[in-house]
Amino acid sequence: MRSLRRASLGLAAAAAALLLAALAGVIPSAAAPAALATAVFAAIGFGAVPQLAGYQYTAWIVVAIVAGMLYPDQLLHVGELDMRNPWLILIIIQLVMFGMGSQMHLADFEGVIKTPKGVAVGLLCQFSIMPTMGWLLTRVFEFPPEIAAGIILIGACSSGLASNVMAYIAKANLALSITVTAVATIVAPLMTPLLMRFYASTLVEVAFLGMMLSIVKIVLAPIGAALLADYLRRAPVANVARVRAFAAACAAWLVFIAAGGWGWLGGVLPGHVLTAVGIAGFFAAAILFGTVYHALRERFPAIQDLMPYASMFGIIYFTAVTTAAGREYLLQIGALLFVAAVLHNSAGYLFGYGFSRLLGLDRRSARTMALEVGMQNGGMAAGIAGDLGKLGTLGLAAAVFSPWMNISGSILANIWGRHAVREEPAPRPDNGDERATV
Repeated sequence: MRSLRRASLGLAAAAAALLLAALAGVIPSAAAPAALATAVFAAIGFGAVPQLAGYQYTAWIVVAIVAGMLYPDQLLHVGELDMRNPWLILIIIQLVMFGMGSQMHLADFEGVIKTPKGVAVGLLCQFSIMPTMGWLLTRVFEFPPEIAAGIILIGACSSGLASNVMAYIAKANLALSITVTAVATIVAPLMTPLLMRFYASTLVEVAFLGMMLSIVKIVLAPIGAALLADYLRRAPVANVARVRAFAAACAAWLVFIAAGGWGWLGGVLPGHVLTAVGIAGFFAAAILFGTVYHALRERFPAIQDLMPYASMFGIIYFTAVTTAAGREYLLQIGALLFVAAVLHNSAGYLFGYGFSRLLGLDRRSARTMALEVGMQNGGMAAGIAGDLGKLGTLGLAAAVFSPWMNISGSILANIWGRHAVREEPAPRPDNGDERATV
């Protein structure tokens, strides 16, 4: 594998030389394939360079953007399949969220009891700083309404697992990072539509209940499935048997729905009851999937290590399709959108750290909050946009912001990792006015 990565660096250099020749007018028709080849080979080759290996996933995001910009039609339509098909988007975003959830554990929520102040500060900063900054940026830059709403949307989402990775690299408070991410994800179905209603209702129509239900099915259901699988790993045999029996009943219910039961229910139940039944169906599928995944993991333990890659694949898919769908907008406002991404992300780091210190957190925890606040869950934002049928507009900010968040987060985490914070001593009466330093 290492030899392949090294060879890819050479191929990336050759493709880059061909790209330069194409741009100089020697072989104009080779520009697009040479640009894509340069990005692909560079993404593979990054793994051969220790200093660049941490950016390999971000490099694949760049590949997705390049492909979306150069070959939009080929990405949006594969044969007869529309890659923006709502069911395809739903399945992939649920796979992304399940992959993220598979790295969570029920024990992560114990941090709420162990460090309630840190969690409270984290949630306060998470759901105040970023949506407010997103709204302010929409007042500074004159983006089209749905794209502006997308900036607010990514700010209104919870943090993602990338912030946990960065907290580990930064030698920050990893336990607090994991807990805040877990709790913020669980409360997102309420907070995200509430914040969108407050900040973005003048830009796009925000159906509070509809968005909340959308987040429930694309976030809570798959993460619930992953947490159920985590529970089954340690549950008594009798409890596992009970869950399996209930999962069998859920399977029977889903078969009934698929065999025409949904149409029959639609004829006898009022609309609001039918909506509740539909959401219950997603949780029934989650229980079934979590139980099946547990059984597969018992037999094939390596499947657990593959789940993060499934999430990465899903986010790369969203980035590519979103870029292709919003290509014309990106050609017009892509540079300004990138500037907005840098400002939004930087404000998250700065105010996340500063407010955490003002609210009494130690420096390690404040660094954690900076990463939690500055790094939003772009996959969630893209999934919501896709579920609403607005991937190329409402989801465009996620496609631009996510790569930059990974790059800046990696840089900041590595800097902090090289300058780790020593444990702060308990304050004494005579030094209570000691100033905080970064």
